[in-house]
Amino acid sequence: MSKIAFKMKLNAGFKEEYKQRHSEIWPELRDLLKRKGISDYTIFLDEETNILFAVQKQEGATSSQDLSDDTVVKKWWAYMADIMETNPDNSPVSIPLTEVFHMD
Repeated sequence: MSKIAFKMKLNAGFKEEYKQRHSEIWPELRDLLKRKGISDYTIFLDEETNILFAVQKQEGATSSQDLSDDTVVKKWWAYMADIMETNPDNSPVSIPLTEVFHMD
């Protein structure tokens, strides 16, 4: 199992809306992520910059950012597109981060 991290950008003023939408994450999206080996998925917000920092564990090479062909993922992206920085296909602009330190 590996751990990956990436960052995204939330539009200003949407912290509570982002939290609300994720507190009601669709069961079919949660099930898809688990089936694909994605677990221990956490997203943090830097309120000064509106940068979202995400970290997740994954089995194999598939992360949540690799599920662009799935209908449920496309619907989730469309649902979230109005409150965050996105690409033309509604996927969040996601920038991989390099691990530079880890302590067990």
